[in-house]
Amino acid sequence: MDFAAAWSKIGTSTKTARAFSAERINNTTEAVGRELDLIAPAFAPFAARWDAEADRRRQLRTPEHLKALIAAQREHNAARSVERQASAQRRIARKESKNPLASARRAARTADKAARSHRQAAKADLNTAKKNYPMTLRQLAIRVHAAHIVPAGIASYALSTAQDWATWPGLTSAGLIALNAGALAIGRRKVAVVVDDEASVEERQLMERLHPTYWVEHAPDRGLSGTVTGTPQLGGAGITVSVRLDGQWDLAKFAAAESHIRALLGCRTALRLRVTAGDRGGWAVLTLGTRTAVDGASMLWTPERQGIGLDTGTGEVITLPHGRKVIAGTSGAGKSVLLRSILAPYALDPLSAVLYIDAKGEESGLWRHCAREAIDPKDISELVAEVVAEMLARRDLMRERQIATWKATEARPRLVVLVDEGADLIAMDSKKTPIIPGLEQITRQGRSRLVDLLWCTQKPTVGEGIPSQIIGNMNVRVVLQTAGQTETQQIMGKGWQNHMLPGPGLAYVRGTGRDMEQTPVAVWDASDDKVVTSLPARSPWSRGESAPAAVEAPAERPALRLVKDTGDFLLAPPATAAAPAAEVPAQRTEAETAVLDAVRAASGPVRQKDVVDASGLAKGTVSKTVAKLVKAGELVKAEDGTLILAGTVAGEVSA
Repeated sequence: MDFAAAWSKIGTSTKTARAFSAERINNTTEAVGRELDLIAPAFAPFAARWDAEADRRRQLRTPEHLKALIAAQREHNAARSVERQASAQRRIARKESKNPLASARRAARTADKAARSHRQAAKADLNTAKKNYPMTLRQLAIRVHAAHIVPAGIASYALSTAQDWATWPGLTSAGLIALNAGALAIGRRKVAVVVDDEASVEERQLMERLHPTYWVEHAPDRGLSGTVTGTPQLGGAGITVSVRLDGQWDLAKFAAAESHIRALLGCRTALRLRVTAGDRGGWAVLTLGTRTAVDGASMLWTPERQGIGLDTGTGEVITLPHGRKVIAGTSGAGKSVLLRSILAPYALDPLSAVLYIDAKGEESGLWRHCAREAIDPKDISELVAEVVAEMLARRDLMRERQIATWKATEARPRLVVLVDEGADLIAMDSKKTPIIPGLEQITRQGRSRLVDLLWCTQKPTVGEGIPSQIIGNMNVRVVLQTAGQTETQQIMGKGWQNHMLPGPGLAYVRGTGRDMEQTPVAVWDASDDKVVTSLPARSPWSRGESAPAAVEAPAERPALRLVKDTGDFLLAPPATAAAPAAEVPAQRTEAETAVLDAVRAASGPVRQKDVVDASGLAKGTVSKTVAKLVKAGELVKAEDGTLILAGTVAGEVSA
C-alpha cells in the first residue's frame, strides 16, 4: 500500500473540506454584515440620541458640580438629623405635658416645623445638585435594568416548579437588556461606503457625507434633525439616496430645506439637486446630478438624428409629437440651437413646410433657402392672414370630403409656423398690422388642419412673452433654463425647477408623458450655422401657388351669346362663351378661382381693392394672381386700374 499517496489524498480532501467550510463561513459572515448594514440606519437615531445624552452628562460632571453635590448631600444629611432630633423632642414634650398650649410643647412644635422645612429645602438643593452632576448614562441603565431584573428573577424562581417552568419575567428582562445593547451596537455600526472605482473626488466626498453615520451626527446642526439617510448609490444620473422623514417632516418641508441640505453636504451651488417622493409614505429620494447618461456621447446633430436630444438619466432619445409647442428659455439658454433640431426634419420632409416669423430678423436669414420668412410687421401680418385663409380653405375641403383630419400632400403640406421671440412680435401687433388675432386663431383651429404653431420666447411670462389665449392651447412645452422661479411657474406650473438647471443645452419637457420627476434632456448640438445652410433648397410655401383642390366644382352650363355675322345673328360656340358662364379650368389654383369669382360677382368693372375684400385673400396674393390672369388673357385691366373678365365686351347680349 502506498501510504504516501493515501496520506496525500486524505490531506488534500481535508484541506478541500476546510477551505469549503472557511468559504461558507466567509460568505455567511458577509451576508450577515450586509443585512446589518441595511438595518443600521434604522437604529442610528437611537444610538445618536444615546451618545448625545451620554455626552451631555459627561460635560456636566465637572469638579465644581461634584463639590456642590457633596455639599448638598452633607447639608441634606445634617437637615435630616436635625429633623429627627426635633421630631423626638416634640414627642417627649407631648408625653411630659397634656396641655397643647404649654410653652414646652409650642417650642418643640415650632422647632419641628423649622427642621422639616430646612430638610425639604436641603432636599431640593440636593436634587438640583444631582441634575447638575448626573450619573453616567451607563450607570443609569445598569440601575434601571437591575431594578427590573432582580424582582423579575425572584418572580421567575417563585413561579417555577419542576413540572411547570415559568421563567418569562426573567427572560423578558434579559431580552430588554439584550435589545438595548444590540440596538446600540447596530446603530453605532460603521458601515463601509461602497464607492465605484470610477467615482470622482467630489462623488466620494458626497457619498461619505450622505452616509447615515455622518448625516445623523451633523443633521441637527443644520436644522435637519429627524431625517435619516439610507445607503447612497452611484448610478448613471449621479448619486441617489433614500431619506426617512420622521416627526413633523414631510416631502414638501424637506424639499424646501434645500439650502440646509447643500450646506450639510458642502456641494457646489451649480450641482443639480432634486428631492422626489419615495416608494412609500414618509420617505423621500435625494438625487445629486454629479454625472449624466450622456457623458462622453457625441451630441452633434446630423440629419440621421431623431428627436431633440438625449435623456441625461437614461440616455434614451426624446422625441416631440407634431402639433403646437412652446419653446422658452432665458437669453443664452440655447433656444436657437433647439429650434434647429426641431425645424430641420420638417425642412427635409416634402410633406411639410416651414414658415419662419422672425421678429428679431436674425436667425431666419439662415432658413430663407428652404423656408418662407417674414421679418417686417407688414410681411408678418400678410403671412398670418395667408395662413388663416389656407386653414379656412382646408376646413371647407374637409367638409366636402367628410374627413376630420387633413391629409398632407406635397402640394398642400403640413404648415409649421414658427414665431421667434414672441415678446417682440407682441410689440409689433397693431390695428394697421394685425398679427396676434390670426395666430390665436391658428392655435385654436390649426391642429386638425395640420397647421402647427411653434411659439418661442426668452421671457415666458403670460402677457409679456406669450398671449394667454395661445399658452392655454399649447400641448407641448419645452423649456430650457429660465431667469427665475416666476418664469418657470408661468409656463410649466408649480414644482418645476427649470430655473435651477446648471447651464445651457438642458431642458425639461412637459406634455409628452414626462412627469415632474424627469431628468433633464441634453439637446443636440446644432450650433454650427452649416447645419441649416447645408439643408437642401426648396421653394418657400405660398398659398397663391397651392395645388388645385382635389374636389372640383361642378361644371356650369356655358352661356350663349349672339354675334352678328353678315347680317345674321349666330350662336357663338361654347368654347368662346363668356367667362361668367365658362367651366372652371382644372388647372386653375384656388387663388385664381377666388379672384375670377370676385370679378364675376361684380356688376361691372371692379377695383383690385374690392377683389381683396371679396376673396379674403392677402393683398400680395391678389396682386400676383391678377398679374398672372391678365397675362393669361382671362382678365382685362383698364387704364383706370379696374378689372373685367376678358370675355365681357360692351354691347354683348346674353342669350
